[in-house]
Amino acid sequence: MVVDMELQEAKDYVLQLMKDKDKIESDLEALKEILEINDLSNFRRNDHILNHVGMEDSLVDCEGYPRNDIDVYQVRHVRHKIICAFSLRNDHKALMNKIEEGLHKVHALARNQTESPSPTVIQDNVQLDPFLKVNLVSPGSPADIAGIQVDDLILEFGSIDCRNFKSLKDIGTLVQNSRYKTINIKLKRGSNIIALTLIPRPWIGNGLLGCNVIPIESVER
Repeated sequence: MVVDMELQEAKDYVLQLMKDKDKIESDLEALKEILEINDLSNFRRNDHILNHVGMEDSLVDCEGYPRNDIDVYQVRHVRHKIICAFSLRNDHKALMNKIEEGLHKVHALARNQTESPSPTVIQDNVQLDPFLKVNLVSPGSPADIAGIQVDDLILEFGSIDCRNFKSLKDIGTLVQNSRYKTINIKLKRGSNIIALTLIPRPWIGNGLLGCNVIPIESVER
């Protein structure tokens, strides 16, 4: 389907932007000392970094020879690092804006693809105890789009149920490994057992789900 292809392209675009962002942040960390200079107007006040030479001062004397009162190589090297640092900061800011726009697009396409899902009420032949309770669902999040509601009791979350659940770390690991993949969920809502699907993915909020769950020991059926 055209929508599927467009959504996948939007996902791939955002993921590449995130990789580029990580690379820039790594490069910026390497230039951390230089980034302590806040703006170009501070170069004069921090001129010890450039051996008392500003960004625009000449490195040659009146006769055109390299100045012998400064380390010309060091000054050029530091100037280059400063220029790189400011360029990277501008690139990082631009990338963050692109990532935000990309996530909006991914979210919109995903919502169009899965708008108002109809939860399927099923007959549960295997009587499993709930092991998680949903206590928060953010509007417009992947969890909200999937149809999850506050106070839902989770019976199965992908391959995890009350028999093998140990901690919320299990859920976090499964979610991270299932980015843009379908997780089948079975939950109890009132007296009904409901099956639905959830696709963890970046959205405009935090995390990949946009919901919060808490472990429960037992819940009366």
